[in-house]
Amino acid sequence: MELTGYLPANKERRELVLKRKREEYFGFIEQYYHSRTDEHYKDTYRQIHIDIPRTNPLIPLFQQPAVQEVFERILFIWAIRHPASGYVQGINDLVTPFFVVFLSEFVTEDVENFDVAALPLETQRNIEADSFWCMSKLLDGIQDNYTFAQPGIQNKVKALEELVSRIDVDIHNHFKKYEVEYLQFAFRWMNNLLMRELPLRCTIRLWDTYQAEAEGFSHFHLYVCAAFLIEWRREILCMVDFQVLI
Repeated sequence: MELTGYLPANKERRELVLKRKREEYFGFIEQYYHSRTDEHYKDTYRQIHIDIPRTNPLIPLFQQPAVQEVFERILFIWAIRHPASGYVQGINDLVTPFFVVFLSEFVTEDVENFDVAALPLETQRNIEADSFWCMSKLLDGIQDNYTFAQPGIQNKVKALEELVSRIDVDIHNHFKKYEVEYLQFAFRWMNNLLMRELPLRCTIRLWDTYQAEAEGFSHFHLYVCAAFLIEWRREILCMVDFQVLI
């Protein structure tokens, strides 16, 4: 929480800030959530509702109705409070690491199979509010990834291409030879921050480092993506077909 900027550095103020922010979040729920069926917002809510079951579909935790309802509320409130971007597919993935970290504080067994409904209601509410605010803090730094035409992602993919061309010209030239555009494989790496490529436990470990780095989710992330390409450079250079390379 401290690394996201959600909690103040002053320990004496933390309990008060947490109480206030949690109340503020549920104030948003009372004020806005009923409007999800309004003409103006129904398309946003519909898309969120479609995407939620696709979020980590192989992990039982995220298939629980109670958890899916939490995610729907978090994403809907975030979307209507950020009209410049609104909801974009991929943002649904970004809630999960925060939710699991906050849930893990109360779970001794396998968190991916835990029944959230077994927790006290107040604990469930606190986890939901804290997940919302931490996801919001993350998105504050990369919101241009999700505005119209997603310029943040376009720029990051170009930066990745430039980085790879400097550190491994063989891979870069191999992509050019077989007409593989970086956007064709790296768009998802930027849009979902590698969440579709890594197990959840690895994502949480990676994000822990991102949180500790200045501009970790934007700048440092590029180096992680480049490192994956370098790690599998031998396999990449052996591929001599566009589809297989992709």
